[in-house]
Amino acid sequence: MSTPFGTPSPDAAVYVISVAAELTGLHPQTLRAYERMGLIQPGRTGGGGRRYSHRDLERLREIADLTSAGVGVEGVRRIMDLELQVDALRARNEELLAELDAVRRAVAARATTSASANKLPVLHTSAGQSVVVWRRPG
Repeated sequence: MSTPFGTPSPDAAVYVISVAAELTGLHPQTLRAYERMGLIQPGRTGGGGRRYSHRDLERLREIADLTSAGVGVEGVRRIMDLELQVDALRARNEELLAELDAVRRAVAARATTSASANKLPVLHTSAGQSVVVWRRPG
């Protein structure tokens, strides 16, 4: 998989272990150890050779930074798991904000086109970006 300009995507496993080691400043044995510990999972060629992606290199640098700061392997694993959770929550938050925006637009459009019906929800917003939807009885 590549970008429109022919450069590999961040997830394309293209770097052999010696290049990955050089680019991260780590020894190839350290990369193998991180893999055995389950901290990194490089891609594999048909013959079993390891291939690292740009994203793998970033992860290796982060692992190296954490371990050099005195964080143990289990701490590194926990930090990285929490970072994945934060990323997932951010993505979900963006989805919910987009959905809320769509609802706001739909309610506003209905209110302007069907003001006489009085059966549509009434949208009240406050300065703090909160939305309260009141439904009229009936």
